[in-house]
Amino acid sequence: MKKILFASLLFLTTYASAQAVWTPDLGNGKYKNPIVFADYSDPDVIRTGDDYWMTASSFNCVPGLPMLHSTDLVNWELVNYALPRMYDTDFDAASHGNGVWAPAIRFHDGWYYIYWGDPDRGIYMVRTQDPRGAWSKPVLVKAAKGIIDTCPLWDEDGRAYLVHGWAGSRAGFKSVLSVSEMTPDGTELIGEDVLIFDGHDAHPTVEGPKFYKRNGYYYVFAPAGGVKPGWQIVLRSKSPWGPYECRKVLHQGDSSVPGPHQGGWVEDVEGNAWFIHFDDRYAYGRILHLQPMAWQPDDWCIIGIDRNNDGIGEPVEQWQKPASYVKSTVKTPVENDEFASRTLGLQWQWHANPQTGWYFTNPTDGELRMYCLRNPEGWKNLWDTPNLLLQKVTAPDCTYTTKIDFREAYEGDRGGLVMMGKDYALVGVEFRDGKLTLVQTDCVQADKGKPEQVNATVPFTGGPVWLRCRIAWKMDDKNVPQMHGQFSYSLNGKKFTDIGRPFVGREGQWIGAKIGYFATSEIKKNDGGWMDIDWFHVTK
Repeated sequence: MKKILFASLLFLTTYASAQAVWTPDLGNGKYKNPIVFADYSDPDVIRTGDDYWMTASSFNCVPGLPMLHSTDLVNWELVNYALPRMYDTDFDAASHGNGVWAPAIRFHDGWYYIYWGDPDRGIYMVRTQDPRGAWSKPVLVKAAKGIIDTCPLWDEDGRAYLVHGWAGSRAGFKSVLSVSEMTPDGTELIGEDVLIFDGHDAHPTVEGPKFYKRNGYYYVFAPAGGVKPGWQIVLRSKSPWGPYECRKVLHQGDSSVPGPHQGGWVEDVEGNAWFIHFDDRYAYGRILHLQPMAWQPDDWCIIGIDRNNDGIGEPVEQWQKPASYVKSTVKTPVENDEFASRTLGLQWQWHANPQTGWYFTNPTDGELRMYCLRNPEGWKNLWDTPNLLLQKVTAPDCTYTTKIDFREAYEGDRGGLVMMGKDYALVGVEFRDGKLTLVQTDCVQADKGKPEQVNATVPFTGGPVWLRCRIAWKMDDKNVPQMHGQFSYSLNGKKFTDIGRPFVGREGQWIGAKIGYFATSEIKKNDGGWMDIDWFHVTK
């Protein structure tokens, strides 16, 4: 238990910011890629005045539709979520990979809009006049199955349009893009879908379109070729309905960035063009890159640098920072948490809609309490558990440390630290056979319903315990990045002892592996055990 003074909290907040484990700003007017080493899949970005706003896919994770802010396109801060809860009771249970796919953010007539496609339900929209404030409840713009990756465009004549892709798993076909007209208020599609591009022959798995207009041309930016090995294309036409010309504008080439995938075009305060996109790094998720972009006299663009004069850009590792009228401040999405607030830190997400009683904040003592909740019916492993409190991995090499105090109640109560994905590994405290034990467990092919495997147990008498997870980036013999991890524990916060065996992290369903907490029970009673979490720190 601890008391936290305001001055101490201020110091800790400042220190945490300064000690971010990945900082893209090089401090000399340049930046390095990735600009955000964290899983913000399918990013889209706009600028209003001196401010840049970015959102990304959140799938089934809650809250959803993260809102990130920057003044220079390099230093990003997580400031809000546009979707506090998912909009269907199906998301009260873990629904991996479903929900919010590839959103687009736009500013029109004083309002910020975000559109996304739910592959099972249709096209949704939320809006606000303050990205840091409350957003509207989701509006179902069109009920449909298979529509994904939606992006609106308001034209100068007052008409509005929306471009989208198709999910083969739901629609039965993919690799095509469609355009529909939309009511000027953006709440409904009107008329029929028009096919504007078929990528099956030259650009398979075309998806993630973004809609723009420049110099009388309608442009659709889209990735193709697949998530990991793909490239970027640009379509253009003098009409929103086509016919569209096509040109490849960005590919891996001789760079180290595979499949530079979907993203968004934005201009800085001096009119220079930039492109934010992701590349997929397996367990680390879909991390964000910033590329310089240049418009040519013929109204085609090149993204990145055309090193061999073939007309196709390649990603850069370092570059000069975008122009900004605001002095840069080094910022990164929040990582550490002292649990000294009445609300959860913005870095935390659940695997399902949180229910009353899952957790309680205790800012007076600077702790978060999670109760051991009964596993759902048919439970096989933590893949089925909705009450997982998790955050994104934020660097290739780092250490996660937390201090907890576990209070058992019934047989099978347990809680601790987990690196969660399709495979997962954990360390925690378990109450079984009338005694407490420190346990290290993993589960390979959790998404296939495989059981957990206990790798190590250590007798434990109770009281505070420090849990730690170290991860390191390593390339395998196929040049695929792997997340190698090791758990350890301490009874005094000073000396840590490895427990169990090393693990290799694995991505989730369309998301990177995530680190955080579990607290579960096997018995339904009118009371239960709990876990008090003192703090969570991320260090290099």
